[in-house]
Amino acid sequence: MTQTLKTPPRTLPRSFDDAAAAVAELQRLYDEGVLFLQTSFADAVREGAVSARYRAFYPEIRVRVSSFGQVDSRLSFGHVAEPGSYATTVTRPDLFANYLTQQIGLLIRNHGVPIEIGQSETPIPLHFAMAGGPVASIPQEGVLAFTLRDAFDVPDLATTNDQIVNGYGFKHEDGAGPLAPFTAQRIDYSLARLQHYTATKAEHFQNHVLFTNYQFYVDEFIAFARKALADPDSGYQSFVAPGNVEITDPDAELPVLPKAPQMPTYHLTRKGQAGITLVNIGVGPSNAKTATDHIAVLRPHAWLMLGHCAGLRNTQSLGDYVLAHAYLREDHVLDDDLPIWVPIPALAEIQIALEQAVAEVTKLEGYDLKRIMRTGTVATIDNRNWELRDQSGPVQRLSQSRAVALDMESATIAANGFRFRVPYGTLLCVSDKPLHGELKLPGMATEFYTTQVARHLLIGIRAMETIRDMPLERIHSRKLRSFEETAFL
Repeated sequence: MTQTLKTPPRTLPRSFDDAAAAVAELQRLYDEGVLFLQTSFADAVREGAVSARYRAFYPEIRVRVSSFGQVDSRLSFGHVAEPGSYATTVTRPDLFANYLTQQIGLLIRNHGVPIEIGQSETPIPLHFAMAGGPVASIPQEGVLAFTLRDAFDVPDLATTNDQIVNGYGFKHEDGAGPLAPFTAQRIDYSLARLQHYTATKAEHFQNHVLFTNYQFYVDEFIAFARKALADPDSGYQSFVAPGNVEITDPDAELPVLPKAPQMPTYHLTRKGQAGITLVNIGVGPSNAKTATDHIAVLRPHAWLMLGHCAGLRNTQSLGDYVLAHAYLREDHVLDDDLPIWVPIPALAEIQIALEQAVAEVTKLEGYDLKRIMRTGTVATIDNRNWELRDQSGPVQRLSQSRAVALDMESATIAANGFRFRVPYGTLLCVSDKPLHGELKLPGMATEFYTTQVARHLLIGIRAMETIRDMPLERIHSRKLRSFEETAFL
């Protein structure tokens, strides 16, 4: 028996030469599709049966370029490489309104052609449409009185991938090239994962993201946020903790969740998402990859790693800083997505911002700065107890690479920044020197954390505030862009 297919009304695409109007149309189409699915599912649950298949489609942006004419080449984004048809599906236009308006506006201005907004051929999975819907969650298979997949579309891993950012020559089914680095379903998947791992909604994430691997940094971030909220001239507006608890009063209590999230995340907000987000990713490259895989869809302006490391030189002291300018990648979690032969370059703008922040906070400059900060190669490994292995192999590689520090996250975060075209940087703090008899032991660790964490975090915040004031086109250099890139950043 042929099942009836019910969808929202299908309409012809509309052309726009105004970015704001185009985004408004994206919002209208998206809201229409999501409301249709939410209402249909609520009716099906209430009635305990379905009489049709229900489907709604993501809205789509499409542009057709017919000329090789010159564009504003000062930007590394905002234009396509050659004539052709380019498209992308869109989700959550409310969340990405500023981003979409900017990217569409550049496309119209650079190529002098209108863009088309319409319904795509890609179904919206029910699970992603139900966020905020009349039914709180989707029951597991077998709980409902009807077979879910017979009536609604569900997430499809075959189309949820990173082929575009990995440079695999992705084309849409109709032959159009990709217009943006992520498809709508890939973004929706990450938005759901972010809520799960961080216990905060995507709406709260700011454009400047700090990653750390210790709770001590979280404690200091909360203290800094309270001081910022108490200062009317700071520009910061609110503070958001796991559980989506938002405060504007610097003395307000932050409730403790009955179950801590895997990656507790905190947001010091500022107008236009220009604040700072801190993510405690815990220890290890797997967590570092998981966090950056999903935060990347939000298109942050920069992310930095602030964590502890093993100092590899006898001349280093506990508490010294390491500014990474290269990475020895032995984390292995990205080998299939970004081969280890791909160089991960240091980004001058990020490096300068970090060095200036160290100088500002420590009151040391020039040659004196070398007393407490080294610039060099950071090695990232996937074995926390590497010291327990035969040292001849690891130590030889560390020596040959000229590494000055070793950790478990930095190269992963930098490599995924390179892969996702998100500006990245690393400033680590030496907490032990295992090759020289100074192991991280409880008493030593307590002393170190007490004296160093607050200053280290403040350096990261000051660096982000410098980056915040840079033009977007300056920090998104061509080092992050290949010769065949999507027009959208």
